[in-house]
Amino acid sequence: MPILSKQNFAAGFTSTIPVQLPKQEVFSYPEKVLQFGTGVLLRGLCDYYIDKANRQGIFKGRVVLVKSTDRPGADAFTEQDGLFTHCIKGIENGVAIEETVINASISRTLTAATEWNAILELAQSADMQLIISNTTEVGIQYVANDPISGVSPKSFPAKLLAFLVARFDHFNGSAESGMVIVPTELIINNGDALKDIVLKLAADHQLPAAFITWLNTHNHFCNSLVDRIVPGAPDAQTNAAICADLGYTDKNLIISEVYSLWAIQGGSRVKDVLSFAKADAGVVIAEDIEIYRELKLRLLNGTHTLMCGMSYLLGFRLVKDVMANGYLSKLVMNLMLSELALAIPYKMDFKVADRFGRSVLDRFRNPFINHKLIDITVQYTTKMRMRNVPLLINYYKEFGKAPELFAMGFAAYLQFMHAVKEENGKYFGDSNGELYPINCDYASYFYEAWKDFDLKKILADTSLWGADLSALPGFEQAVQKYV
Repeated sequence: MPILSKQNFAAGFTSTIPVQLPKQEVFSYPEKVLQFGTGVLLRGLCDYYIDKANRQGIFKGRVVLVKSTDRPGADAFTEQDGLFTHCIKGIENGVAIEETVINASISRTLTAATEWNAILELAQSADMQLIISNTTEVGIQYVANDPISGVSPKSFPAKLLAFLVARFDHFNGSAESGMVIVPTELIINNGDALKDIVLKLAADHQLPAAFITWLNTHNHFCNSLVDRIVPGAPDAQTNAAICADLGYTDKNLIISEVYSLWAIQGGSRVKDVLSFAKADAGVVIAEDIEIYRELKLRLLNGTHTLMCGMSYLLGFRLVKDVMANGYLSKLVMNLMLSELALAIPYKMDFKVADRFGRSVLDRFRNPFINHKLIDITVQYTTKMRMRNVPLLINYYKEFGKAPELFAMGFAAYLQFMHAVKEENGKYFGDSNGELYPINCDYASYFYEAWKDFDLKKILADTSLWGADLSALPGFEQAVQKYV
């Protein structure tokens, strides 16, 4: 079968299923977006909205992807001219929906390590308006003495600063040259956090006051929240089956659910730049997005974090299979609605949280999505701290006791982090005789901790949790029952 590319696309494919094809004029649209990250979430949500708007003649702009690493071998994005297939499958208002789109929002891909000068050249483009990122929860971090000249910086915030400095210099700090910057990493107030680090780096490098003024006045760092289940790349068998129906090969094919939300904190300037929001009600631009963030972060992501390790160790591999199990499905529902929803550290009507939670449970049950539990465990400790520890602390404030199902999920997390093998700096746990990867920055910490396991010591480690969890009355005992 031919590979998906502009040339082969023009020649036509023999597809047995309906496919939405891009219009030819899309390929001539200017590059307006610089995107740090090539992952499935950015492509299945942010690039989805941009592509949809382009189809409607609204945004009329394309995306330049920035890869952080230069892996050997041919790059599928380059081979396919940035094109990728997006299969959207799920249930909406009781109706099954299946939609297949060839996304043409991406113009090209650049590698930071080897093409940094080409990335900085984009800072000179008057068409450039927007920077998007998803560098995982650990990507937005301060790295001291990260150089911003000569070579590609190591950290994403330093890369961003280098780009903004190049833009400031080229346009002499004009108001019009300011960028809208929307990180999508799942950390609280991600835009504010990113800006704080960029300003700290600017101070480290003793950048002039005029640049700082321009940065603060004419660039908009937006807090944002993304919500769409986009599992990792489908397995080879699934990909082959779909491509057989499509009539072409696509190494970048992705599958997502129907539901989508991108809530962005911003005013009129942000709305003007993000004109693609007009194409889909799923893009919400508002001065206050806190309620969206809390509902999604605590009920969807928080539930995922507490149930993934337990379910994996019980032999399950996909979220939908967990939800097809009567006992576990009820346990997940009770965890979400009877514990987490009651502890959201944001004042809201419980009916709102309950209604959102029940819609999330329906999304977890989506029979079309193969959402791997192992993927949810990536950076497990950071996710537990950011998503769930605030819920635990607030639950104690409200009820003064340990949440039982939370304690069970936390105990399972500790068990999942029990590495039985270390090989070349990589750690592996054991699930019924099957080794699994522990892809977490704290894997080495727990590898050592499990040699002489001390639950109280782990709970009391404020460097892990930002709080002393051993001081919560009864929590240690509640967790100990399940470890």
